[in-house]
Amino acid sequence: MSVAAWSGSLLAWERELAAVKARVGRVLPRRQLRETASAFLDGLLSGIERKTGWLMAEQAGAERPYRMQALLGRSCWNADELRDEVRGYVVEALGDPDGVLIVDETGFVKKGEHSAGVARQYSGTAGRIENCQVGVFLAYASRYGQALIDRRLYLPESWTKDTARCERAAIPAEVEFVTKPKMARAMIAAALEAGVPCAYVLGDAVYGADSSLRRMLEARHQPYVLAVRGAHSMRQGGQWNFEETCPEELAGELTPQDWACHAAGEGAKGPRLYDWARIRRPWTSDEGFEYWLLVRRKRSKSAEKTYYLAFAPPGTTLAELAAVAGLRWAVEECFERAKDDLGLDHCEARSWHGWHRHMSLCMAALAFLSKLSADLRRSAWSKPNETSPAEPIAA
Repeated sequence: MSVAAWSGSLLAWERELAAVKARVGRVLPRRQLRETASAFLDGLLSGIERKTGWLMAEQAGAERPYRMQALLGRSCWNADELRDEVRGYVVEALGDPDGVLIVDETGFVKKGEHSAGVARQYSGTAGRIENCQVGVFLAYASRYGQALIDRRLYLPESWTKDTARCERAAIPAEVEFVTKPKMARAMIAAALEAGVPCAYVLGDAVYGADSSLRRMLEARHQPYVLAVRGAHSMRQGGQWNFEETCPEELAGELTPQDWACHAAGEGAKGPRLYDWARIRRPWTSDEGFEYWLLVRRKRSKSAEKTYYLAFAPPGTTLAELAAVAGLRWAVEECFERAKDDLGLDHCEARSWHGWHRHMSLCMAALAFLSKLSADLRRSAWSKPNETSPAEPIAA
């Protein structure tokens, strides 16, 4: 028996990849399109450095990239239907009642000005204002792994005011300017309505500051832990008599006894330890759900603080909230893997539908890899622990 066999590394990946391609093929009306999509996925999963039409065509043994380019461009198929297939596949592979939804955005640096949505705007990937596209993504994470399940291209207001420019990028006439938090609300609502099992919704301060997103989740009795900035406007006091405050001011009233050390998940060098505290907000929902201000403090000289608004079931512990807040890294891991290995940021298509098609195919490839990892985890967890044989008793 080989090492790969007993370690569980030999999975029926070819059969699994065929299953993924079959699901992708459900949304493609023609055999030629299905064959091209199959070759496209092979190219995304291959070791070629740039996932361009030319290089992936060469990988597939084709002389020209036209079929690869047509798959993203002039062919007729619905990228949202593929998104739904990917979401269903991810839920089958990773679904768990304790799973979480994580919303975040990422930038795609561009040199020109013709790609849909490109503009001088802040890119978290670059850490500065760049000429780029920005996509808002929804990830799903559970004990079995993480994957991306939705994506939407952010269209700056300068684009929606320029009808001719939108037409050149094939942006549908009904597409209007929508803020990133509003896009997030729609994606999260769609996932929840599709039955994605979710214990908490997570997001950074861009989304935590959006009261409409929080109210939507509260109306659904959907717990969340959403980051906010230290100056975020809050109120303290009763329902009718209250005064304005902010997380920084409330955290300043904490005593040393209010803090406890908890891990926010595993890091490269072991558990990521922080000091945590929480402040009960003076109201509860009709189902008894509790509102908290959660505070994370670095265990270093800087003592830098991060703040979260939490909506949690009755009796939720501080350790549980700290663990949930620490799961937001999972979406960053999705971006890193999808960009470094699968060409998420190698999209050559300039059109609106081309961008969404490319992202959906990359999400399918990422979901396939996540399924393989989940199968490995389940296989490892199902093996009983072996004990060392007892030493013979000396005569």
